[in-house]
Amino acid sequence: MNNTTHPTPVPNPGSLHGKTAIVTGAGQGIGFAICRHLIAKGAKVILNDADPALANQAAATLNAIPFPDTIATGAPGSSPCRCIPLPGDAADIAFTRQLVDTCVQQFGRLDVLIANAGLTLFGDFFSYTPESFAKVMQLNLAGTFFLAQAAALQMRQQQQGGSLLFTSSVTGHQAHRHLAAYGMSKAALEMLARNLVIDLSPYGINVNTVAPGATLTERTALDPSYEKTWSTLTPMGRPASVDDIAAAVLFLVSPEARHITGQTLIVDGGWTAISPGPESV
Repeated sequence: MNNTTHPTPVPNPGSLHGKTAIVTGAGQGIGFAICRHLIAKGAKVILNDADPALANQAAATLNAIPFPDTIATGAPGSSPCRCIPLPGDAADIAFTRQLVDTCVQQFGRLDVLIANAGLTLFGDFFSYTPESFAKVMQLNLAGTFFLAQAAALQMRQQQQGGSLLFTSSVTGHQAHRHLAAYGMSKAALEMLARNLVIDLSPYGINVNTVAPGATLTERTALDPSYEKTWSTLTPMGRPASVDDIAAAVLFLVSPEARHITGQTLIVDGGWTAISPGPESV
């Protein structure tokens, strides 16, 4: 008697054809790369950024790329565009609900939420102001929490599961000078993902976080010493590219990760294993 158990095959592994997604903080950098990877796998995307010019240009760029055989069909009567920009402040609770409503209006449903928008405000602990603290927490925590809530309510109503992904940081795992408030907010996001396993699992919704380390983006490129410094500090010999982070995100919202939830994937080239700071260079 043959007792071999055959695993259930995953149709078209990695494909997000017919899926829809919201990505915040996506006008450039990691968020933009995430949108590009999602569309390349067949998803349609609502691209959010606080800067209207960045959001509109990013969406135009993505819609102009000739991705072969990836245009998702979406719901009957839904928008033919692969990427629709929706500029706005992801710290604004009313706007987070608008993001979800717009996705449903344009694409007929919501399958994936990637809460990538975040604010970094460096500052010495002894002089850090209540105003700076409130800004960091409003976007990084309140904005993410209530966007996740709105998205999960929509996914629960659809009764077809879904994926939530929060962008954390290695500073939520290792202390970094002048980033006490920011690191605190990122550690809290990881605990939020773990706690939401209780609420979301019964509806087939998984929730995870990605914690990037040093990453080359338009913002970090403004520091002429950034790449050299973090190439020295990172065990793998270079900072991450935005595609390194986007690939990790894509995995966690893909069919292959449907049984992974409440987890954090650190993408830092090994930095948190040894954690030298820039002052050591």
